[in-house]
Amino acid sequence: MAERRTHIAEIDPVWSRITAEAQQAVQAEPLLGGLVHGSVLHHATLERALAYRVAQKLTSGDMSEQILREIADEAVAADPGIGAAARADIVAVYERDPACHRFLQPLLYFKGFQAIQAYRVGHFLWRQGRKDFAYFIQMRVSEVFGVDIHPAARIGQGIMIDHAHSIVIGETAVVGDNVSMLHSVTLGGTGKEEEDRHPKIGNGVLIGAGAKVLGNIRVGDCSRVAAGSVVLEDVPACKTVAGVPAKIVGEAGCDQPSMKMDHLLPCGGSST
Repeated sequence: MAERRTHIAEIDPVWSRITAEAQQAVQAEPLLGGLVHGSVLHHATLERALAYRVAQKLTSGDMSEQILREIADEAVAADPGIGAAARADIVAVYERDPACHRFLQPLLYFKGFQAIQAYRVGHFLWRQGRKDFAYFIQMRVSEVFGVDIHPAARIGQGIMIDHAHSIVIGETAVVGDNVSMLHSVTLGGTGKEEEDRHPKIGNGVLIGAGAKVLGNIRVGDCSRVAAGSVVLEDVPACKTVAGVPAKIVGEAGCDQPSMKMDHLLPCGGSST
């Protein structure tokens, strides 16, 4: 058994760490044993655990947990990118959220992480042409988590959505890798146009709480959008924007704002 654990740790260190933390959690709080065993320790891989957790959270009177589990299992088996992205997301949450102390926490407790993983199942269905089922997933994610992500939106990996309440991401939105955003962020449109109408968020971007990025505009790599801002125009790479409407107030302040999670505006910053 020790050799098997070593082998798992070598080929999948994220899952190995989650299972070790799960065993510790059961020892520390036996009353959570059913939750932890059902969500983690009964599964051989992170992919299977994700499928179980998504199905468990999204089940309703309209759709049984068994059907949802079969759909989620199909998605994670057919698209290895879902599992890879989930691992990157777990590491992102652990590294960027000071309230996260274990890899286990996002999988069990954090609705931002759970909502993104459920979206990934819906996105898989959308790409398979199963749009009605994808819309059902979107609906349930919105109802359960308060996060509304259109299944056609394209979202990278290493995503951290802190608190995750009232997040809206539109149909033609694109979110790059290693993006961090806080609650009440909207990536929305500006009218009734039916073509490409939502924002394109570059890699390494930090979007503060309550920020609205509207229209088919681009936020450049490694930029910061201050809390409460309304962004209506393109944002160059490595800049900080703030205000209503948002203006450039300075440089981003570091190479990877989404990882540093520093929301303070530049000292003495003014529009340039």
